[in-house]
Amino acid sequence: MRYHVLHIKTSFEEEWQQDVFDQMLVEYGIDTIVAKGDPFNGYKSKYYLPSEQWELHQKDIEAYVDRKGARLLRVEACPDRNWNAKWEEEHPVHELALGITIVPHCAFGAGYHQTTSMMTEALQQADLKGKTVLDHGTGTGVLAIFAKRLGAAQVVAVDIDEKSVENAKENAALNHEDIEVLHTSAFHFSPSTFHLILANIHRNILMEHMRAYAQSLKPNGELWMSGFFEFDCKMLQNAAQKEGLQVIDVLENGEWRLMRCRK
Repeated sequence: MRYHVLHIKTSFEEEWQQDVFDQMLVEYGIDTIVAKGDPFNGYKSKYYLPSEQWELHQKDIEAYVDRKGARLLRVEACPDRNWNAKWEEEHPVHELALGITIVPHCAFGAGYHQTTSMMTEALQQADLKGKTVLDHGTGTGVLAIFAKRLGAAQVVAVDIDEKSVENAKENAALNHEDIEVLHTSAFHFSPSTFHLILANIHRNILMEHMRAYAQSLKPNGELWMSGFFEFDCKMLQNAAQKEGLQVIDVLENGEWRLMRCRK
C-alpha cells in the first residue's frame, strides 16, 4: 500500500487537545502516528496516511491542521513496502493480564491506552460467566479476548476496518479463544441479544449507534462506552437516557472517560 507521511508540529496548552487533534486525523484515515517530544515542549510527529486518503482529503486535512497549536511542516510520499512487517519490527508483542498476548498489526487496542486499560480493568471486576458480549469497533480484539477469557459464553467482535478484523482473528487464535469476528459497517443485531456491549470508539460513532445499542441489549444489560473526554459526557448521557439507558457510573483515567449504562 502507498502511504503519505505528514510531518506535523503540535504544541497544545492541554494534553487532551492533542488527543482530540489526533483522533480527528484518525477519522481522515491516519492509521499510524509516530510521536517524538513531550506534552510540555510539544511534538514533532509523523502521521502515516494511505495515499488514496490523502488525495481525497488533502484540502480538508490542510485546513484542519492549520490551527492554533498545530502546523503542517511538510508532506512526503513513502515508497511502497510491507507496513505490517515494519510495524511489527518496531512494536513488540504486548503481554497483558490473564496471560493474554496481543500483536497489534497497526490496529488500535494494544492494551495500554487509558481507554483500553479502563475497559480491561472493569471487565476483570465483572461477572461475565455465561454472558453474551459484543465488542463494537474491536481493533486488535483485545476487549473481546478479555471478555471470553473471563467466562463469557459467546463473544462477537465487529469492526469496519478489514485489517483490524484480520488482526482480531489472529489475536483470538493466538490466545486460543473462540470469538466470532465480523467485518461490517452496519449494526444489525436482533433485539435483546447481548448482556454486555463494549464500545471503545469515537464519541460521534457512539452517538450514531446509541439506539441500536439499546435495542440490542437484553433487559438489565449494560453498555460500556469509552474513547471520549469529560466534556463529551453530558451529550452521551442525554443520548443514552433518551434510549432508555441509565448511567450507573463514570470512570476516569486522565482526561479519558468510561461510561457504564444499564437498560
